[in-house]
Amino acid sequence: MRNEKEIKLQIQELVKEYYKTFHAQTHVFHEGDKINYSGRVYDEQELLNLVDAALEFWLTSGHYVQEFEKGLSDFLNVRHCSLVNSGSSANLCAFMALTSPQLKERQIKKGDEVIAVAAAFPTTVAPIIQYGAVPVFIDVTIPEYNIDISKLEQAWSEKTKAVFLAHTLGNPFDLQYIRDFCDKYQLWLIEDNCDALGSKYYYNGEWHMTGTIGDLSTYSFYPPHHITLGEGGAVCTNNTQLYRLVNSFRDWGRDCWCASGVDDTCKHRYTQQFGELPYGYDHKYVYSHFGYNLKSTDMQASVGCAQLKKLPGFVMARKENWAYLKERLKDVSDHIILPEAVKNSDPSWFGFLMTVKENAGFTRDDFVQFLEERNIQTRLLFSGNYIKHPCFDELRSSGTGYRVVGGLENTDRIMRDSFWIGVYPGMNKAKLDYMIAAIKEFINNL
Repeated sequence: MRNEKEIKLQIQELVKEYYKTFHAQTHVFHEGDKINYSGRVYDEQELLNLVDAALEFWLTSGHYVQEFEKGLSDFLNVRHCSLVNSGSSANLCAFMALTSPQLKERQIKKGDEVIAVAAAFPTTVAPIIQYGAVPVFIDVTIPEYNIDISKLEQAWSEKTKAVFLAHTLGNPFDLQYIRDFCDKYQLWLIEDNCDALGSKYYYNGEWHMTGTIGDLSTYSFYPPHHITLGEGGAVCTNNTQLYRLVNSFRDWGRDCWCASGVDDTCKHRYTQQFGELPYGYDHKYVYSHFGYNLKSTDMQASVGCAQLKKLPGFVMARKENWAYLKERLKDVSDHIILPEAVKNSDPSWFGFLMTVKENAGFTRDDFVQFLEERNIQTRLLFSGNYIKHPCFDELRSSGTGYRVVGGLENTDRIMRDSFWIGVYPGMNKAKLDYMIAAIKEFINNL
């Protein structure tokens, strides 16, 4: 009778064969084939890890979660990483950590203000509103598509407690200026790094990964992102107190910080006083916050462990694909605004963003329709102007719950005139050339 090791080896060989037969990407691009804006890029190792995790049948957080958290921490050079079930959950956990009474005078309370932009993915802003804090919206610049830092001082008030911003499509915002601004007023800084994993910024005379300069940073591992776990996200920090608060909100609001399956890490499980509970109440069942269950699973993390090893190559491919598009679209820049990297940055691009110029002779919608009809997938810059969406109807009508500094002219222009195409590692020169040809065909045949 064969033992466990022998059976596992046989399963692994079958998984390898299955990958090569049914998953290996051997398709040659032909003109007119669909070009997705992004997608999964993987090999047999992701499948092998996933099957291994399934055979272990631990199901919840286990050694693969720990391995992934350490791997991402090492890549970013940060002390702490907390894996969660999505990038949106990461934003929720990061923000809610700053509402903890344990932060004393720096706690974000209901009615306090958080500086943000409306040209954003909704879940960078939604946790602020859901909690009862007030987002303060500033316009963005074009062609960087990040916050207009000249408006920051005007946005600050005695109620301001934090700045919560995303690095748009991988393009870092001005971290030097904003970190200095936050330090000046003792504000928290959350970097939404979901679209920028691998981006770098020259800060205080040295290159740093984005996601390492703020107090907290967030990540998404949904399939279009730089790496994927299927669903998944993470919160990273160098602050041990914030790390424990993030984990508390992630793990039902509990006070205990033992790892999954571990008991009595603090050696005081039955010897403490909490709230009005009896002395010595089991610390594993003490709740210091109104939390959630936003944990990831070992099966998801197993895929991520394989993806992390490919991340440097993915980042390089994104940079090269973006640069290829930028160089070859220069001759139509009289009709479209091409994107620009923020000064002192080295972006790991999520997409190639374009804005139709005024008086270009066509609309963004006509342009997008032309490309989509040629099987080139396009995407808008997320919500465009988040304030214009139905979820803001009540807030707009009441005039409460948020405020705007100055106008949002560029944000509205992005809503009307901007869109992006993919640069993910699944692209090749044939796909890039097809997209370039289609863009030029549309513009030159006006």
